Amino acid sequence: MPKSKYRSEIAEVVHEGVCGMHKLGLVGKKTMREFDVRCLTTIEDMTADDIAALREREGVSQAVFARCLNVTTNYVSQLERGAKRPRGATLKLLSLIKSKGLEAVL
Repeated sequence: MPKSKYRSEIAEVVHEGVCGMHKLGLVGKKTMREFDVRCLTTIEDMTADDIAALREREGVSQAVFARCLNVTTNYVSQLERGAKRPRGATLKLLSLIKSKGLEAVL
């Protein structure tokens, strides 16, 4: 499992402490999710080449990739050409696919 990226060293220490408390049952799931949001880095932008390489790595067509992202095939084409940049939910799904594979969003 790849190591998470933290905003700072302090955020990493605090997050690991709260994770330990969560494992002991001292911190609930909701609080843990809030700490994840506060401590972990935001999602990084992806270039057109990154998106095309990701789709090719997964071995799917633009149409299949679009269906997994819940967008149009034309939008995937625009992303891969650099005509548009992914945002919001699409960027989050791309990040999930990048780290965990296409199966994570199916």
